[in-house]
Amino acid sequence: MHATGLAVPSDRPLDDLTAELTRMLGDPDPALRDGTAYPALTTWVERGVYDDLLSGLGDGMAMGLLVGLGERGTDTVFRRSFSALVLGECIARDNTRPLLPGGKILEWGDRLTTWLLRERDLRGWVRGNGWAHAVSHGADTLAILARSPHLATPELTVLLDVIADRLLLPVDRLFSNGEPDRLAFATMAVLRRNVVPLRVLEPWVARIAAGAGTRSTYDDRDPYLAGGNAEAFLRALYLQLSLGSRPPQLRSDLLLVVVDALKSTNHGYLVTTGE
Repeated sequence: MHATGLAVPSDRPLDDLTAELTRMLGDPDPALRDGTAYPALTTWVERGVYDDLLSGLGDGMAMGLLVGLGERGTDTVFRRSFSALVLGECIARDNTRPLLPGGKILEWGDRLTTWLLRERDLRGWVRGNGWAHAVSHGADTLAILARSPHLATPELTVLLDVIADRLLLPVDRLFSNGEPDRLAFATMAVLRRNVVPLRVLEPWVARIAAGAGTRSTYDDRDPYLAGGNAEAFLRALYLQLSLGSRPPQLRSDLLLVVVDALKSTNHGYLVTTGE
């Protein structure tokens, strides 16, 4: 396919090609999954190949989010994670060229967020199999969803709550492959819509900060597992708010809120003591 510029092969029905590529999205071989299936499907969506079939393709990707859900350390994570990415491309196509009713986008959003909160395989890079990256891929699709004109203040507020919920869920390992940065990027996509007020954002940040300041008290458990993901997210959000392009209208006010949160969770590093 790459040799032909990812053109749609003319010797097979599109339905058969789509079924094969969808199966390959879950293949543990990164050359098939990440190197063939994902770029082919996303390129065809972007080129409008699926414009008349976009609803069905997105529904198929949403079903892929359920394959093996709840498992940890198995190959099913690839199907879920890469289905999320292709679902994001379907939403992005509708963002660019309205093709679907708002109800369908909201349905996909509900299925995406439900999956993201139930996902238990938090691996990033898997030796021999490449990227799993379920949380990052979910965050990338949240960012696309946040740009949909079908989402208004209530739905965007829900996306923020989902991000907070994901950060505060109990974990056995901290995010280590850029997931907090990707979740912060999704947050920025919500903020750039400029429709979520500060009175909503302040308690949202406070909730994450409260989690970031929590340490586990169990002797057999890393105490930083309780709040480490939330803390990393606050730092990533501060960085993107401070240095990112196209700042949201509330940037100045929200930066003060985030700075106060970081001061509360990093107090020991910010006070001057006698040395």
